[in-house]
Amino acid sequence: MTLRAAVLTAALASVPVSTVPAPSDNVLLVVNRRSQPSNQIADHYIQVRHLQERNVVRLETTEADSISRADFASTIEAPISRWIERQRLHDQILFIVVTKGVPLRVEGTSGQLGTEASVDSELTLLYRKMLGKPAPLAGRVDNPYFLGDKPITAAAHFTRQASDLYLVTRLDAFTVEDALKLIDRGAAPVNDGKIVLDQKATVMDRGGDAWLAAAAARLREMNQGSRIALETTTAVAGSTEPVLGYFSWGSNDPANQRRQMGLRFANGAIGGMFVSTDGRTFKEPPADWRPAVAGSSTGGQSLIGDLIREGITGVSGHVSEPFLDAIIRPQVLFPAYLSGFNLAESFYMAMPYLSWQDIVIGDPLCSVSAGAAAPPGASPDVDPETELPRIFAERQLALLTQSGLNVDALKLALKAGSFQAQERPVADIEALLVKATALEPRLVAAQLKLAQMAEAQNRFDDAIQRYRAVLATEPGNIAALNNLAYQLAERKDGAKEALPLAERAYALSGRAPVIADTLGWVHYQLGELPAALPLIEQAAKAEPSNLDILVHAAMVNAAMNNVPKARAFLDAALKVDPKVIDRADVKALAARIR
Repeated sequence: MTLRAAVLTAALASVPVSTVPAPSDNVLLVVNRRSQPSNQIADHYIQVRHLQERNVVRLETTEADSISRADFASTIEAPISRWIERQRLHDQILFIVVTKGVPLRVEGTSGQLGTEASVDSELTLLYRKMLGKPAPLAGRVDNPYFLGDKPITAAAHFTRQASDLYLVTRLDAFTVEDALKLIDRGAAPVNDGKIVLDQKATVMDRGGDAWLAAAAARLREMNQGSRIALETTTAVAGSTEPVLGYFSWGSNDPANQRRQMGLRFANGAIGGMFVSTDGRTFKEPPADWRPAVAGSSTGGQSLIGDLIREGITGVSGHVSEPFLDAIIRPQVLFPAYLSGFNLAESFYMAMPYLSWQDIVIGDPLCSVSAGAAAPPGASPDVDPETELPRIFAERQLALLTQSGLNVDALKLALKAGSFQAQERPVADIEALLVKATALEPRLVAAQLKLAQMAEAQNRFDDAIQRYRAVLATEPGNIAALNNLAYQLAERKDGAKEALPLAERAYALSGRAPVIADTLGWVHYQLGELPAALPLIEQAAKAEPSNLDILVHAAMVNAAMNNVPKARAFLDAALKVDPKVIDRADVKALAARIR
């Protein structure tokens, strides 16, 4: 069974250097085709922000709040990265906007070293992953854009030149109607209103109260003292005037077990709460539900959906326990927002960690400062040597050249990857890879891609040569070991040479099903049926829709005169693809066991 191996990736769209992107050109909108709310909200946002279709990626994933790590990678992360590569938007996109109907949470373990995280926070690292940088699964990742204790005068707009991240926000709420109103408020913000800061004023958790006091102090330093409404007692904060900023302890404040704050939020108002799970869901609770303190058995903590319903335009939340030190810093959030930074910049400047539990609700372009709706976007010009966006190309080459490989060969391989993402002619891609490997035979990914291309064109001798070249550089390359073993056994009557290769691939892979099939098939070719059967049946059990594995299982069982099982596996193969009966080997098998 042949494994697929990824070639060096790349991609990005060609626009004249003199073109300055409009603010919406820096946005990539993510839509779940399976979700009606997602499509309705996306249609409205596209209209309001005049998004081009190339700035909209439509994928298919679950509508549930939680998604497995594997499904996140295959149904969310991979389609987004493929779209960015195909459209060559790596550098131009600064903000990813996720819509209601896309899962909130990637399942995993809990705790500060856990693997659970919000979908949105994981997507902030997508640019790095496309570059080929490692992204740890466990724990949280320091946010380099976090302002921390530095003064607001040290803050800078988020740009592609300075960052290898995406800022991710979400258009979500209890209902589609709530989300549409949120979009409209974000498109028409005002720079007017109080900043309401509600301390818990208890002996516990004084750190959050200190941050609220620091927010008030920083705003006074900015001559915004008249806007501050800092509640320092156990009373619940309020205001009779419009509110542009709000931060509290939510239901973690014993005095604040309420869903509505009684505030009149101005268009463009932003805020958050020191609440561990306030973004855990946007499924609206019953009308008689009331939030409770953490650990209570009476109902659960506050939900940011209620703040959105009440009229806030941007709000941070948490899909699971973030721990207090990871929560948005109000002393950064509000000074940044009032200094001219947009909604996304303000929240992420105040966010200590990525790949964690945070979500940010709101239109990233929302800004209460005229003329400051978006930071300057990267010039979307393309490097002609790699056919990649220039900044992305420079960063990827800087990483790849650390390997000591020929730079010109690396550029050709990157160009081939970009061509592949753009679905350019296969012959053009192959020609680039041939040149690259001639300059640098140690380009493993390019050699593997050429081998796969050769297999697809029935040039099996060429494929075998490429796999041998890979193993000369990486003797433990699992894909090359497996694929070479399969081709030798299947095409060259070379099962004896293939056996140690397949055994090594099987051991190195941790007994992966597809490689178990290869090893079993080599044993079959050698006439070692008792050794072949358990391996191939193991593979068939793990991969019940893999056509080749099912056919192999039918053939091995037929060779062992287990006709009922052979028929069952053949029937399963025919269900996967009825046309498999046209294959000569399958037709001969069917004639034997029917």
